[in-house]
Amino acid sequence: MSSTELTKAKKDSSELNPRTQNLEFFGVPAVPLVPYGLYFSCSEEAGGCPPKLWDVVLQRVHELGTLAGWQSLWDTKAFVALAGWLAYLVVLWALLPGDWVDGLQLRDGTKRKYKINALGAMLMTLGLVGGMIYNNGPQTFTFLYEHYLGLITATFVWSYAQSLLMYIWSFFGHPKLLALAANSGYHIHDFWMGRELNPTIGNFDLKVFFELRPGLIGWVLVNISCACEQAVRSGGKITDSMMLVLAFQGLYVLDALYNEPAVLSTMDVVTDGFGVMLNFGDLCWVPMVYSLQARYLAFNPVELGWAGAAGIVAVHMIGYWIFRSANLEKNDFRNGHNPKNLSFMETKRGTRLLTSGWWGVSRHPNYMGDLIMALSWCLPTGFNTPITYFYPIYFLILLVHRQRRDDEACHIKYGDDWLEYKKRVPYRIFPYIY
Repeated sequence: MSSTELTKAKKDSSELNPRTQNLEFFGVPAVPLVPYGLYFSCSEEAGGCPPKLWDVVLQRVHELGTLAGWQSLWDTKAFVALAGWLAYLVVLWALLPGDWVDGLQLRDGTKRKYKINALGAMLMTLGLVGGMIYNNGPQTFTFLYEHYLGLITATFVWSYAQSLLMYIWSFFGHPKLLALAANSGYHIHDFWMGRELNPTIGNFDLKVFFELRPGLIGWVLVNISCACEQAVRSGGKITDSMMLVLAFQGLYVLDALYNEPAVLSTMDVVTDGFGVMLNFGDLCWVPMVYSLQARYLAFNPVELGWAGAAGIVAVHMIGYWIFRSANLEKNDFRNGHNPKNLSFMETKRGTRLLTSGWWGVSRHPNYMGDLIMALSWCLPTGFNTPITYFYPIYFLILLVHRQRRDDEACHIKYGDDWLEYKKRVPYRIFPYIY
């Protein structure tokens, strides 16, 4: 079956791909350096979290003024491991069974079909890794922890190289559907944002593949490797804090993969191009930044006790409940179902906007749940360092920025109806706060 089914005649290319008027460079200068910054400010090599007087960080900055300093960032074994990991996941995508489902209709009138089997890939991988650790001991799976810095560089280089290839590819071949935010004609901007909306090889959608598989499953594997490192150091045991981090973040990934079809209606898939922003985020940022808590606990174990652990579990479950139930309401409604009989308002465009349930509490209740969960991931590390709380602080900034982007886009899309909707649902993320 073809990966693209025409549902109406294609529109004129200039109408489909208008020039981008508003340029967006949010985070470009600093974001790629964050994984390195977190590593050198919170690691054994740096001398602590943070190191005393940032001595090692300043030393590293000095070393990067030499060729040897730059060479120390490269790890051939890590790069080969990354290449093997991506090849392995492509093979699983091709061989594992999975349903083919329709994505949302794109603005050229087409729908793409996507193979849904990411959860199967995750479970098979966990089975293989779990069997290896069970049979041969935790020391057999500390590679990712030991080569952490090299993996940062490998994923960094791969994501930028792949983004460049995708950008060049967008100018060749049959007429392509471009991302509305990345057709400005300014190469650096469009390279960052991603010029082509959905680059594919046959029926293999590169953006959707990278959205869920390499980074998310890789994040879980990095966490497991950190837990193995802790177990090796402690004679085979891991702390309750490490168990919570593994459980919370593992549940988050399993939930995302179980609900894989829901990603097809997200901004990343429907609106954003496949440029540095998504390539770097999916491949480098997710596994190498989000594993900070597990990496910290590997060399700085924390025991919480039953009361502390129970309190953190309660915080996490509240966030998860809000996040998942809000997303299910949205996904059901977008697919023409309304099992809770939620109220909504009709728009002049003929579409409907939810105004009750979680989507009556705020315009982005899923963000609220996500932020509460983000906090619960950090609480197991204790309060001896602020660095392990980087994620919820960054995530708050990211989601506020994304909410403002979405608000602007919806105002353009719905006009006065959006103003009326904001009166009915006045809070953006947190009720009575923001």
